[in-house]
Amino acid sequence: MINEISALSSATTDGILKSASTTRYTAGTPDLGGAEAAAEVSFSDAMAQVSQGAIEKIKEGEAASIAGVDGQASVQQVVEAVMAAESTLQTAIAIRDKVVSAYQEISRMTI
Repeated sequence: MINEISALSSATTDGILKSASTTRYTAGTPDLGGAEAAAEVSFSDAMAQVSQGAIEKIKEGEAASIAGVDGQASVQQVVEAVMAAESTLQTAIAIRDKVVSAYQEISRMTI
């Protein structure tokens, strides 16, 4: 099941996120003297990193549940991994809902 999600993720990363805004923000805090430049990360790169982390967390939960069924993992380990995956999925759904809502608001704007 998670392999299908991974395939979908690569399609999303190549399609939608590549055409996303090229808005950039600076990561980290620059020195007071300004000698070091902060690393710039595009919004699409940040979203891709977050989605990859979420996919990995869900894969860990799925692997733990399979290991629990096989008797290779304790119930506590399975529950912790599945709860972490569930929390990650709920966060991803909330982010998706906010992105859809923002898109709808932008589409309603008059030019």
